[in-house]
Amino acid sequence: MSVKSGAKMKKQAQPLTVLLVEDTEDNRFMMRRLLEMSGYRVIEAMNGEEAVKLAQAESPSLILMDLSLPVIDGLAATRIIRKLPKLTSTPIIAVSAHDTSDFQSEAIDAGCNTYVTKPIDFNELEQLITRLLKP
Repeated sequence: MSVKSGAKMKKQAQPLTVLLVEDTEDNRFMMRRLLEMSGYRVIEAMNGEEAVKLAQAESPSLILMDLSLPVIDGLAATRIIRKLPKLTSTPIIAVSAHDTSDFQSEAIDAGCNTYVTKPIDFNELEQLITRLLKP
């Protein structure tokens, strides 16, 4: 005998997409795993040119942009992405091993919302992502 419930099944929400732009495979692997464990869908680019193409094609919810990249560096890729109409307000977090105010200023001037330094404290990054993605 089957029992029908009056409660409707909740439709599963689609996970938010994060574009992870990092040229170092080990860093990319760790970041992807941590982001996926937090429930994000992760797409990856290994250089700035790939980042621009993927950002345009996928319209991610947020972009983690390493600044030292081959082909097109992270600052140039950010400037290009910011000119794309559907990505003008997408949060972009600059990621760099350089912890100087000059690098941070350049990243903000290029269009990044904020700046984090490597090695990344994932708890802090997760809080930052949550804050940037709040409606």
